[in-house]
Amino acid sequence: MSERLLDWYDRHHRELPWRVSPSQRAKGVAPDPYHVWLSEIMLQQTTVEAVKPYFQRFKERWPSVTDLAASDVDDVMKAWAGLGYYSRARNLKACANHIAANGGAFPETEAGLLQLPGVGPYTAAAIAAIAFNQPAAVVDGNVERVVSRLYAIDTPLPAAKVEIRQIVSEILPVDRPGDFAQAMMDLGATICSPKRPSCMVCPVNSNCAALANDDPERFPVKPPKMEKPLRRGAAFVAVRPADGAVLLRKRPDRGLLGGMAEPPTTSWNSRTDGETGVDAAPFVANWEFCGRISHVFTHFALELEVFSAQIEPEMLPDHYFWSSDVLSEALPTVMKKVIESALPGATKRGRFA
Repeated sequence: MSERLLDWYDRHHRELPWRVSPSQRAKGVAPDPYHVWLSEIMLQQTTVEAVKPYFQRFKERWPSVTDLAASDVDDVMKAWAGLGYYSRARNLKACANHIAANGGAFPETEAGLLQLPGVGPYTAAAIAAIAFNQPAAVVDGNVERVVSRLYAIDTPLPAAKVEIRQIVSEILPVDRPGDFAQAMMDLGATICSPKRPSCMVCPVNSNCAALANDDPERFPVKPPKMEKPLRRGAAFVAVRPADGAVLLRKRPDRGLLGGMAEPPTTSWNSRTDGETGVDAAPFVANWEFCGRISHVFTHFALELEVFSAQIEPEMLPDHYFWSSDVLSEALPTVMKKVIESALPGATKRGRFA
């Protein structure tokens, strides 16, 4: 099965900016561990298409891990803005700092990679296999789906993860573990899709227990989805009349959206009352209600009431700053929604004035 999968991968692999193709590998081109690490961190909970432009910009701005280590963390956060899951950006910088301080080279083993900040079991296995061709079992969401169908695993996720990882360890070829890992990912991404998989053109369909005896779409088995709790709050977009600049502040470095920029907001709570409404504004101004925005995080949904007002510079509170170019700031998507609600078109044209 592994041989047929690799034959398929040699002919049908995806061309990705961080990937070394099978033909390049055959000519002795080795993957850059920095590129593999950077792409794997970016790809966590994020699609390939969303990651491509971010990867390209990071690679051009910081060509090596030591370049990234020498950068300012605020610049990294700004470059990451819009990609989501912002703890990844902070861990990215911390990991680059660690590597630069310890010789500038990535460890080549899973055990060594696991010691790096922000590198968990999956990422360590992926870097070890893809960058260093170590026989590591790489299991992401695509691989979970492929294996659960091949072996018709009825154990629901996440409990099935241990069994799936054991199976991958047993079937991976020791001579091409990096290509095998990427082949499994490509198979899940292009053929063994969540809905309406293209089973008739699958290179390993003769090994698929789900196709032979069941319904492939039934796998992987997942527990019922829990309804996400709703949190509410308010956001206040203050504009400087002279040039249209917007008042922002930096969120605490730790916690959700840590280190990112935002207009002043209240705390977010799960009650229907509390810190919402104009009375929750951080300072007195002629606030006008602009509407509500919604955003969904991993563990909860958020609804923010949005208010706007024009204020004079002398009203500027401590620890706030003015920005006339939103595209240059480390604004998370939810805060771009807030500003767009108050100032339609602002997050598209960049400069507010």
